[in-house]
Amino acid sequence: MAVNKHALVRYKILDKCFRNPGKRYFISDLIEECNSVLTTIDPDSDGISRRQIFEDIAFMESEEGWSIDLGRFREERKVFYRYNDTTFSINNMPLNEVEINQLKSAVDILSQFKGMPQFEWMHELVPKLQQGTLVENGKKTIIEFDSNQYLKGIENLGTLHNAISYKKVLCISYHPFEADAPFNVTLHPYYLKQYNNRWFLFGYNPDRGKYDWNLALDRIVSIAEEKGKYEKNTEIDWGEYFEDIIGVTKPADARVEAITLHFYGKTGRYIESKPLHGSQRSKWIDSNTLEVSLQLMINYEFERLILSYADSVLVLSPEKLGGQIKERISAALKKY
Repeated sequence: MAVNKHALVRYKILDKCFRNPGKRYFISDLIEECNSVLTTIDPDSDGISRRQIFEDIAFMESEEGWSIDLGRFREERKVFYRYNDTTFSINNMPLNEVEINQLKSAVDILSQFKGMPQFEWMHELVPKLQQGTLVENGKKTIIEFDSNQYLKGIENLGTLHNAISYKKVLCISYHPFEADAPFNVTLHPYYLKQYNNRWFLFGYNPDRGKYDWNLALDRIVSIAEEKGKYEKNTEIDWGEYFEDIIGVTKPADARVEAITLHFYGKTGRYIESKPLHGSQRSKWIDSNTLEVSLQLMINYEFERLILSYADSVLVLSPEKLGGQIKERISAALKKY
C-alpha cells in the first residue's frame, strides 16, 4: 500500500476515533474528523474519500499495519466503528513496517549531522532511533534507555502533542492524589515535559489566569476538545523556563538563591561526575568532602533530591533550606 505524507496522520485520527467509547463514528464521521485535521495541515487539501477511509481501515487491520481488532456495530441501516477493546491504541504497539522505513530515512539523514557542535544532541537521539529499527530483522537489543512502558497516562502523549501542534483547547478530567474525585480543567496546552520518568503538561488555565499551569499525565482521567478560541502563549519562553529549577515545580514567589552543599565520600565523586544542575560549581575541601555551589530556585523536587542522599549530604546554606531538611529527617526518624 502506497503511503502518502498524510497517511500516518489519518491513522492517528482513526485510532483516536476507534478508542472513544463515548461517541459512535460512522464512515461520514470518520471522513469529517480526518478532513478537519488535514485541512488545518494543508489548506489546499481536497479532503479524502470514502474509498480512502476503507483502505486505511484495511491497512490498520492488516499485519503490515497494526492488526487492530475493529468492531463494526450496526445501528438501523448504518454501521459505526469502534475497537472491541477501547483501551487498545496503535500508539502502544511495536513499530510497523511503515514506521520502521520512516525511522530508517530519519536516521540516515540525522546521522549526517553527528559531530557538528550544534547537533550534539544527536549522540543520544540517533541510537534511540536505530534501536527502534532493529525489530524489523529480529535483531537483539544492544542498548536500553530509561523508560517505563507501563506508565499510566502515557497513552495520552500523542493526543496532547497533537493538541499543542494544532492549537486545540482541551477539557481535561483530572484526579490529583489529594482529591476525592476528579474535576474538569480547561487548558490551552503549550508544552510537554518529562521529569523523573513522569510526564507533565503545561498550559494556560483561564480559570486561574496562569500560563504555566501543569498537570501530571498519570492523573488525567480523560481528554476532550472544547470549543473556544485558543489563547496563544506570549508569556513564557519554555526554553528558559526550566533553567533555574530542578523538576517541574516553580513556586509563585520563587527566586534564584545561592545554595551550598557538602557531599561526602563516594557520593561526592558521583556528584562531581554527574552534576545536579547546570549552575553547579564544585571543589574538594579535603579528600572526603566535595563542596557544591548552585544557583537555583528551591522547590519540592529539589528538597526530595537532597533527601535522597541521606547521610551523604549536608546543607550549609541557605539556613532556611537546612532547617527544612532537618525537620523532614526528624519527622522520618519518629516513624521508626
